[in-house]
Amino acid sequence: MQLPHDPITPQQHSTLPKKIQVADMFDRIADRYDFMNRILSGRIDRQWRKIALRKLRAKQPKHILDVATGTADFALMAYDMLTPVHITGIDISAGMLDGGKRKIKARGLEATIELHVGDAETINAPSDTFDAVTVAFGVRNFENLLAGLREMHRVLKPNGQVLILEFSTPRNSLIRFVYNTYMKSIAPALARLFGTDHHAYTYLNRSTNAFPDRENFIYLLKEAGYTQLSFQPLTFGICCIYTASK
Repeated sequence: MQLPHDPITPQQHSTLPKKIQVADMFDRIADRYDFMNRILSGRIDRQWRKIALRKLRAKQPKHILDVATGTADFALMAYDMLTPVHITGIDISAGMLDGGKRKIKARGLEATIELHVGDAETINAPSDTFDAVTVAFGVRNFENLLAGLREMHRVLKPNGQVLILEFSTPRNSLIRFVYNTYMKSIAPALARLFGTDHHAYTYLNRSTNAFPDRENFIYLLKEAGYTQLSFQPLTFGICCIYTASK
């Protein structure tokens, strides 16, 4: 089943599969990714991550899978806030993972947080492996969103929880106009200014606008087999936290 969001790619006229395009894009921007995140979000992205991870505290997960882990920001914050036994991070971009591995090594956490090249649609783990599966700003990059959600459900233990943080489209028309203007014009201009790939931030706007957010995403989680579904909009609705259980 292909969703309208799935064909949105970084290079609209390329014939390469979305996964390859996304991996190449993140490889290109990996060395500036964390810096640009802080610049473009005014550091509010870190607050979003903290609010999201607090939702896992009651579950006290011991084994966590962080999908689309990138430079391991979410994985490292999960370690600090939840003190799990082990975190496995996967991402299709080797360049992003290299940045994450350097941060993990600097903190001496190589035995606790392991990063591997991996695809959300074909996770290299047995069924019922993880107490929690997390994704921060990564599900809109899946080539087949529903397939990725089902695969994450497969590796989640019974009663385990999935936690997803993703951009969404503000419902207020004025805020939506300001947000779209910022993401369509200002963010790419800042990317050019700081010497990184501005096409990546144009893609961010297009993929966010096409993403089935809020109730539509809850419906997809239900289709993928999850229960106890909920979402929480943050910062005027430009971001949402989704939680669900197996």
